[in-house]
Amino acid sequence: MTVAPGAAIRRHDDHVRLSVRLTPNGGRDAVDGWETGADGESYLKARVSDPPDKGKANKALIALIAKTSGVAKSAVNLLSGDTQRKKILRIEGDPEDIISRLETAVRG
Repeated sequence: MTVAPGAAIRRHDDHVRLSVRLTPNGGRDAVDGWETGADGESYLKARVSDPPDKGKANKALIALIAKTSGVAKSAVNLLSGDTQRKKILRIEGDPEDIISRLETAVRG
């Protein structure tokens, strides 16, 4: 089920919080769209080619989200979900610009 991105993104004055469902060993690094899970929570689906070994997949996710949202890797922090598929990221920067770039990436 596809949803509006607003449910997966929380805007703040100088950053956004983004809910992500990560697929490691996904064959390529890509953002696959917005979705709502069976639990009713919305998230951005992402995949990375790296395995979930010693934080490799998390580092690849941070690099992917930084590139997609137009910020430096140092501006993206993993807040929760270190060893889980569902993660919450904090992305520092202008919320409107970040959200616009993420929406553009999802649309392709």
